[in-house]
This record gives sequence, structure tokens and C-alpha cells, in this order.
Amino acid sequence: MANSALASLTPETGKDSINIGLKADYRKSMAQDLSEILAATYRLTIKSHVYHWNVVGPIFKPIHDLTEAHYNALFADTDIIAERIRALGHLAPVNFDMTKSFAPTKSDVNQASAHDMVNDLIKDHEEAVRDARKAAGKAGDNDDVVTEDMLTARLTFHEKALWMLRAIISG
Repeated sequence: MANSALASLTPETGKDSINIGLKADYRKSMAQDLSEILAATYRLTIKSHVYHWNVVGPIFKPIHDLTEAHYNALFADTDIIAERIRALGHLAPVNFDMTKSFAPTKSDVNQASAHDMVNDLIKDHEEAVRDARKAAGKAGDNDDVVTEDMLTARLTFHEKALWMLRAIISG
């Protein structure tokens, strides 16, 4: 991620003293991890929406329907993730200048087959699984059961999405 993108995701703490049984340094670190997961979720939401609009070919309908379900679920997830960042005592990212780089380019979409689009979504969902699993482990190690549970739900969504995407393009 570019330095400007990382800077815009740096969690900022409020002025309140928080005593919820989680150490301040852990809360700051997890807020940073969740901010990066939030940005990746937005990227995947936008990409899923763009592919939903532009997929063509004999498997158009199942991809069109699945990507619609995915971008709606992903958009709802952004609120859940941002609210957890706030509950940890940090500001959710407020600067999304880098969003212009979230969507595939017109030439990418023009040259992508339905299979290419699905494979690209698979790549992003796999990355989301790896990042959520790592953050969930960290949450568990720090007795942050709320964040761990939230991330488990995100993992469940992404792993099911991967199964469905792979099934659509299986030979």
C-alpha cells in the first residue's frame, strides 16, 4: 500500500480514557489492522460491483447474481468493521483519497473474460481470508473475543464466497 494510503488509514485515538480490559497498544494495533481490512473490503466491494455490471458470456447470470449478493454483504461489513474500530477507541478511517485505485480500469474490464473476473475476485477473497485469519488470531491472543468473533464472521463470508466463485468456473 502506498505511503499516502497507509497514512490515511492510521487510527487516531479519541481523548477519552478507555478501560475495557484491552491494552491501549493492542487496541491501537488492532484498529490499524481493522482499518486495512476495511480498506480491502471497500476495494472488494467496488470490484465486485464493477464486475457485476460488466460480466458477459454464458456464465453471466450466475456471476451477475453472486456478485450482487457479495457487494451488498461486503458493503454491510464495512459498517461492522468501522464500528469495531470505534469501539476500540479509535477513529475509523476518514480519508479515502486512494479509492480511485480501488476499481479495475476500463481496459482491465474490456479485456477480462468472465473467468478472469472470477479469478480476480478469488485472489482478493483469498487475501481477505489470510488477513482476517491473522487479525483474528491476534485478537484471540489478546482476549478480544468481540473482534475475534467479528473476524470469524468475516472469514465465514469470504470462505463461502470462495467456494461459490470456484464452483461457478469449475470445469
